[in-house]
Amino acid sequence: MVVTWGRPEDNGGAEIEGYILEKRDKDGIRWTKCNKKRLTDLRFRVTGLTDGHFYEFRVSAENAAGVGEPSEPSIFYRACDVLYPPGPPSNPKVTDTSRSSVSLAWSKPIYDGGAPVKGYVVEVKEAAADEWTICTPPTGLQAKQFTVTKLKENQEYNFRICAINSEGVGEPATIPGAVLAQDKIEPPEIELDADLRKVVTVRASGTLRLFVTIKGRPEPEVKWEKAEGTISERAQIEVTSSYTMLVIDNVNRFDSGRYNLTLENNSGKKSAFVNVRVLDTPSAPLNLTIREVKKDFVTLAWEAPLIDGGAKITNYVVEKRESTRKAYATPSESTGPVTVKDDIEAPRIMMDAKFRDVVVVKAGEVFKVNADVAGRPIPVISWTKDGKELEGKARVEIVSTDYTTAITIKDCIRSDSGQYVLTLQNVAGTKSLAINCKVLDRPGPPAGPLEINGLTAEKCHLSWGPPQENGGADIDHYIVEKRETSRIAWTLCEGELKTTSCKVTKLLKGNEYIFRVMGVNKYGVGEPLESVAVKALDPFTIPSPPTSLEITSVSKDSITLCWARPESDGGSEISGYVIERREKTSLRWIRVNKKPVYDLRVKSSGLRQGCEYEFRVYAENAAGLSLPSETTPLIKAEDPIFLPSPPSKPKIMDSTRSNITIGWTKPLFDGGAPVTGYTVEYKKTDETDWTTAIQNLRGTEYTITGLTSGSEYVFRVKSINKMGVSEPSDVSEPQVAKEREEEPAFEIDSEMRKTLIVKAGGSFTMTVPFRGKPVPNVTWNKPDTDLRTRASIDTSSNCTSLTIEKATRNDSGKYTLTLQNILNTTTLTLIVKVLDTPGPPSNIATKDVTKESAVLSWDVPENDGGAPVKNYVIEKREASKKAWVTVTNNCHRLSYKVTGLQEGAIYYFRVSGENEYGVGVPSETKEGTKITGIQKSHSIGFPHNTVYVRAGSNLKVEIPVSGKPLPKVTLSRDGVALKPTMRFHTETTAESFIINLKESFTVSGLTQNSKYEFRVFAKNAVGSISNPSDVVGPITCVDTYGKCSAII
Repeated sequence: MVVTWGRPEDNGGAEIEGYILEKRDKDGIRWTKCNKKRLTDLRFRVTGLTDGHFYEFRVSAENAAGVGEPSEPSIFYRACDVLYPPGPPSNPKVTDTSRSSVSLAWSKPIYDGGAPVKGYVVEVKEAAADEWTICTPPTGLQAKQFTVTKLKENQEYNFRICAINSEGVGEPATIPGAVLAQDKIEPPEIELDADLRKVVTVRASGTLRLFVTIKGRPEPEVKWEKAEGTISERAQIEVTSSYTMLVIDNVNRFDSGRYNLTLENNSGKKSAFVNVRVLDTPSAPLNLTIREVKKDFVTLAWEAPLIDGGAKITNYVVEKRESTRKAYATPSESTGPVTVKDDIEAPRIMMDAKFRDVVVVKAGEVFKVNADVAGRPIPVISWTKDGKELEGKARVEIVSTDYTTAITIKDCIRSDSGQYVLTLQNVAGTKSLAINCKVLDRPGPPAGPLEINGLTAEKCHLSWGPPQENGGADIDHYIVEKRETSRIAWTLCEGELKTTSCKVTKLLKGNEYIFRVMGVNKYGVGEPLESVAVKALDPFTIPSPPTSLEITSVSKDSITLCWARPESDGGSEISGYVIERREKTSLRWIRVNKKPVYDLRVKSSGLRQGCEYEFRVYAENAAGLSLPSETTPLIKAEDPIFLPSPPSKPKIMDSTRSNITIGWTKPLFDGGAPVTGYTVEYKKTDETDWTTAIQNLRGTEYTITGLTSGSEYVFRVKSINKMGVSEPSDVSEPQVAKEREEEPAFEIDSEMRKTLIVKAGGSFTMTVPFRGKPVPNVTWNKPDTDLRTRASIDTSSNCTSLTIEKATRNDSGKYTLTLQNILNTTTLTLIVKVLDTPGPPSNIATKDVTKESAVLSWDVPENDGGAPVKNYVIEKREASKKAWVTVTNNCHRLSYKVTGLQEGAIYYFRVSGENEYGVGVPSETKEGTKITGIQKSHSIGFPHNTVYVRAGSNLKVEIPVSGKPLPKVTLSRDGVALKPTMRFHTETTAESFIINLKESFTVSGLTQNSKYEFRVFAKNAVGSISNPSDVVGPITCVDTYGKCSAII
C-alpha cells in the first residue's frame, strides 16, 4: 500500500530532515513504524501487510529540534490487491428486431478488472432522449444475450451493455447507431440438403423423409405438391418456423416422382423440387394377347408396363401352367423345332411367384423358401447367400429331394437379410434363381471408424457413416453417448441427432473419454459403434517464453521495454503479452498492463525516481500464459546520463612570476548527472603537448604553480561526471607568467547596489568583493559617524565587510567605500535604511500665547525612521512638576493649539513623531512658556497668486488668520459685504478663514482687457476692520468662457 502526505505548514524554524510513518492494525492497539530509515520523500510504499486486514496511518515530521506531533490518523484502508471495474463487453450487436422488441448479443470483456464478471446490465434510451433506462435486473443477468421488449413500433432506440464485477459497473459498450423497432422482413428461403439436390432413392416398403430447412419473416406459408399427380394419402406433412418435413411410410412404385415445395409470404415467393425414385418391381405388362397357336407352341404379345419400378426393364419372365396344375413353370427359350427325347433335360425351377418379390420377415420369425425342380438327369441342388455357400446350422435347415428343395431359417436376425440363390446343375445346363430376403430388425452399428476431430480440452467433433445394415427400415436418428474410461456409466450427449456428425462439449480437461453412436429405426436402437479412447487436451500448448527482453529507454518516471516473439506459439496464435515489474525492495511482481499488449514493446510509467526495477514478460495464447521470460537486470528509474558539455572558456584571474590563476563557469549541460569535478590542462604557446595540472578538481578556480617566469601559457578545462570526461573547453587567452597589475574595481551585482533595509535593533553586514593589484587600501566612510567605533570592519585581499550591531535610525544613510592603489582610486556608495521610529521634530516653538492657550509649531523630523510620519504626539509639563501629560496623540499638522492652560503658569512642551514602527524621539522646548493674557492685533495672510477655477466647479480657499481674541472675518466686494447664500458661505477657525464656493465664484461687471486688483479685509470686536490683505493682481480680464469676469 502506498501512503502519501504533504509538508507541514510550519517547519519550526529549521528545515525538515525527514518523516516517520506509523501504522496500526484495526484489530490491535499499538502503532508500529513502517520505515526503518528516515524518509525524505512525501510518499512511502508500506509492505508486510496482512491480506484482508484494515490499517490506519499517521506521519510525524522531524527537524533539528526533534520529532514533531503526529498527523491526524488516516481512515482505515483494507490491504488487498487492487481491483477495478471491468472493461466494456466486446462485439455488441443486434441479432433480431420486431415491432416491439430488439434482441442483442455480446461477448465477455477483454479486461475483467481483476475480478470475475458477475453479470451484465443492458440500458436503453430513445435516440432523441438523454436519459438511459436499465431494462435488466439491477444485479445483472448471466447470459450474453437479451431481448428488450415493450418498445414502440417504428421508434429509434440506442442500446448499451455494461459488465459488473465486485468493484461495480464497468464502462459501457454501445451498439453503433440507432436501432429501429420494426418487424424484420425476410423473403422466403429454402435450404436443400446436398442429398436432396440429388435423386432421393427409397426401396419399396421403406419410409420417405424429405426434411427441408426454411426461413422467412413473417413466417411463410408452406405448400407441398407432386408433379403429374397427387401426394399419397399416407403422406404426413410437418411445418414449423424453421423447417418442413414430408414423410411417407411404406412407399411403393407409385410414390416415385417430382415433389415441389413452395414458400410464400408478403416479402416474396420461393420454390424448390426434390426427385424421388422408389426402387420396386415393374407393374404388370399391358394387353397380353395370343397371336398364334400351333400344336406345339403359341406366340404371345404384350405392351411394356406403365411403371418400370425405378429401373429400366431388362427382360420379361413368361410362365405357363397346365390346366390340371396350380403351379406356373418357366418354359425354356424357344429353340425352334426339336425332336423330343427322354435322354436329357435342362434343369428347371418352379417356384411360387411371391418369392420373386422381396421376402420380408420380422426378426425372430421363420424364413422358408421351397421350390419344385426338374431335369434329366436329376440336377445337383445348391444354395448360396450373398455369393457364399449356405450350410446347414442350428438355425438353418436345407432339405432337398429329387424334385423339391427347401431352406428354413429359424429366429431370423438382421444378418439373415440378403440374396439367396438356388442353383440347379446337370449335363444339360445350369439354372439359378435368386430370392431376396429382408429381415426387419434394429439397425446394425454405424459404419466406422468413429472419427474424432478438433479435440480440445473442452470439446471435440465426431463423425461416422450410416449403418450398412439398416434393419429393413430407414435410420430415424442417432444416439451419441460418452464415458470416462475410469467409469462404467455412459452419459447422453445427443438423443435425437439427425445427422452423421455432432459436436460434443463440456469435456473435462485431462480426462480420458470413449464415445459411442447407435442408429435408431422404427424397430429400436441398433448396435453401438465405439471410438478409441482419447484424452481431452488442447491440441496446442502454452507458448514458449518471449525472448530478447531488453530495456530501450529510461527516464525518472518511466522505462520502455522491447522483446522478440516466442520461438514457439504452442500451436495457437499469440493473443497478447503480459508485462510485470518488481521493485528491488519488494517481493511481489506487479502487472504493468491492464489490457493485453499486442505490440512487442511497452512503456512502464508511474515509476518512482531513484528506485530500481526488474521486468519480465509472458506470452499468451488460447492455452494460457507462457512461462515468464528471463528477468531484466535491475535498472534505476532516472533520466538518461551523457557526457557533460565542456566548461566555459577559462579566464585569467591572477598571475605571478611562477603561478597563474584561472577561473571558469560550469558547463551548460551536465549530461543528466552532477558534474563531479574538472581536469585542468596547460601548455606553453609554442608547444603542442598538453600537461595535466590537476584531475577531479571540485571548484571552478585553480592556480597552476611551478611555471617558468616570462613564458607564455594557454589553458583549457574538461568537465567530469559519472559517465566520463567531456571534450576540452575553448583555449584561454595567452598569459605570461609575471606579476600582474590591475586597477581596483568592485565585483558586485545590481542587487548589492539596491538600498539595504534593516529593522531597528537588528544587525546588518555589507560585504563587497573587489580586485586590484597591488591589493588596494580600503576605506569606509559615513557622514557624521565614526565607523571605526560604531562598526566592525573586516578586510582581506579581495573582500571587505562592514557590520553594525543593534541598528538604529542614526545608522541610516549613505556609506562610501573607497579603494586605492598605485594605479587608481574608485569609490562605491551604499545606502542603508533602518526601519525605526522617527527622530525628533526640528524647530519647535511656541506662539500666540493667551491666558489659557498657546500654539506650538515645528518642522518634520530630519530622520523619519524609514517610513512617513503619520501623526504627532503633543505633551506638556508644568515647570513645577516632573511628569509629562499627553495633550494629543493624533495631530496631523505641524502646529497645534494647546488649550486648558493655567494663566500665569510656566509650561514646557515636547513633540514626538509617530510612524508605522512607533512613537519616535521627542523634541522639547528649551525654555518655559509663561501663560499670560496678552492681546495681539489681528493679521491676514493671503496667497500672492491668483486662484483660477472653471465656471461651474467648486472652490475652497483657506486663508490663514491670526489675532487675539479671534477676529471676526467678513468678505466684501466693491465695498459691499458678501452675505452667505446657497452657493457661497464662509467659516472661521482658530487659525484660518475658509471660503467655500459651489459652482465657482465670479466677480462680474468687469471690462474686457482691463486690469484689476483685489484685496480682503478682516473685522473683529476689538480691531474693527483690519488692514487690507496684500493686493492680488493686477489681473487682466479676458473673455475666456464667453463672459468677462474674475474668478477667485
